[in-house]
Amino acid sequence: MLSRSAVLAAVVCGFLISAPLRADDWPGAQVREVFSRDRQYFVRITPGESWGETWGFAGAKKGKHARADFFRQQSDKGYRLEQTIDLLNPVAPVDFFVSNRGDLVTLDNWHNRGYGAVLALYRADGKLLKNYKLADLFPKKEIDSFPHSESSIMWHTGATYIDDAQGIFYMGYREAPDYRDLMLELANGSVRLCASLPKYHCWHR
Repeated sequence: MLSRSAVLAAVVCGFLISAPLRADDWPGAQVREVFSRDRQYFVRITPGESWGETWGFAGAKKGKHARADFFRQQSDKGYRLEQTIDLLNPVAPVDFFVSNRGDLVTLDNWHNRGYGAVLALYRADGKLLKNYKLADLFPKKEIDSFPHSESSIMWHTGATYIDDAQGIFYMGYREAPDYRDLMLELANGSVRLCASLPKYHCWHR
């Protein structure tokens, strides 16, 4: 007869084998608005309907992508719609940011963090300046080292923001002691990666 501890070990082992990846729990995508720090601009993003382009929704319909409406403050303090574009995101970005010049930075894809266009930069006129997939930013070995769930790759865990000078979108993607960060230059869309070990240094991808 197996001891109680042996039975418990078998149950735990079976659970780990049957559930190698963490389950995901995503709230439904909603219309969202983000303002620039100086409140001169804001962008409203309306979710798309192309569920069939996302991992885990094979066979679902494909349709319109997320839509971004760009607004700018006028002399009467009201806002006027300047531009409407379709984004690269099939449903919605997970996060997005607006600079004081009206630049839009989108980060990740709803239900598919780490897949598709994980980082994109649009000008205030709606023009797509640059977009990156994980493979454009990191070698395969590093991508494989990030935690994976059923539908996502958790490739960043640190703070995400546009810096005070409004020229760089900054994000941390590895925690201490081997802290690493990514910097997206809003002027030209170039990316610089930086690491803290063995001493702080940066390189371009």
